[in-house]
Amino acid sequence: MYMGKEIKTIIKEMRRHIGATTATVQHEDPFRVLIATVLSQRTRDENTGKAAEALFKKYNTPKKLARARVTDIEKLIRPSGFYKVKARRVKEISKILLDNYNGRVPEDIESLLKLPGVGRKTANCVLVYAFGTPSIPVDTHVHRISNRLGLVHTKTPAQTEAALMKSVPKRYWLTVNELMVKFGQRVCKPIKPRCGICKLKKICRYYRSKAH
Repeated sequence: MYMGKEIKTIIKEMRRHIGATTATVQHEDPFRVLIATVLSQRTRDENTGKAAEALFKKYNTPKKLARARVTDIEKLIRPSGFYKVKARRVKEISKILLDNYNGRVPEDIESLLKLPGVGRKTANCVLVYAFGTPSIPVDTHVHRISNRLGLVHTKTPAQTEAALMKSVPKRYWLTVNELMVKFGQRVCKPIKPRCGICKLKKICRYYRSKAH
């Protein structure tokens, strides 16, 4: 288990790798964060961006999206993959927001988790990126990197989230997801991680056990 000083070092070196010296999370429109994160499930970031941009250009409020035809939504979000399922979900979410929350995205994880297609990763993304509520969204990057470094020893994202919340000081929670996502895209890649340039290899469990 890493101690606070080591975790501080990990955060610092990740920031150096991605060119960020301070927290880079900026609060965005909660509805856009929620819908875009649902679209991001099981697809690549660039595909999510294309789908979200097309969707919000035409339907940028819960009211507009709730009234849209599913077939029209499908056409707009097709790049995101699994677009038929996602189209129904985002329309249903929009209806629920209108009927139960006056068109606003709820700010508590319990309510978010009741929305169709919203799991812990999506709910935590909304809390962090929309409301600035300290949480740790765990996607494939966060799960992979946390285990490679030895921050956690887990098999599922849910286990990783719980373990990180115990080991990582709360002051870092808002930036953990963004740092690890960018670090995972640029350095600690799923296949052929760039250990040669990694500033964390001296304390990395993966590098010590697998690379040599």
